[in-house]
Amino acid sequence: MQVYRLKYQGIILDSKLTFRNHIIAMTDKCSKLIFTLSKSAKLNWGLNYAALRTIYTGGILPLLLYEAPFWINAINKASYKLKITRVQRLINMRLARAYRTVSNEALCLITGLTPIGIKIEETAQLYQLTRGSRKEEAKVDRDMGIKHWLHPAVKITNLRDNNENSSTTQIFTEGSKSEQGVGAGIIVYRSGTHTKRLNYRLSKRCTYVQTTKRSSWQS
Repeated sequence: MQVYRLKYQGIILDSKLTFRNHIIAMTDKCSKLIFTLSKSAKLNWGLNYAALRTIYTGGILPLLLYEAPFWINAINKASYKLKITRVQRLINMRLARAYRTVSNEALCLITGLTPIGIKIEETAQLYQLTRGSRKEEAKVDRDMGIKHWLHPAVKITNLRDNNENSSTTQIFTEGSKSEQGVGAGIIVYRSGTHTKRLNYRLSKRCTYVQTTKRSSWQS
């Protein structure tokens, strides 16, 4: 007997491997879970931000990311990606206490959640780096809370020089990405005089946005 779809290891496979049925079933399950919790726990007013975020990261997100490395190419289709985004939007609106007219991108900025499309890509890349066939790079960027960030005064110790009498120190950073690679640079000025230049080669995993964040520091 020939079938056009089957469920194997929690993934619904179809004859053309579009994963359409899997995405529909997954998003429907998550949406029903959110609405059920809304009725039983009254999420609209009864739970605070921390509790809602715990529900998302511990209950909703694992369902959305389950076996993502195998069906990640499916989100290249806008309609499939939109279905997954709508699930995140449901919890985002409750986290931000926002109106339905607010876009999910804006809600992610307000709530601090990583857009689900980026989260799926991160999960797939992490799998490839740790268990897949591509193991040329062992390091991968992961989410880290602000309280765990290392202070620049502790991290960067080689910017000091023997000129302790300088009244003003300015530090400028810049980055770029091209076919040749990814790099970042730091320039230090003391009392208006250029005193130090540092160049770093970054991993090819770094995005254009990461490398072009311009900043300056002055003391």
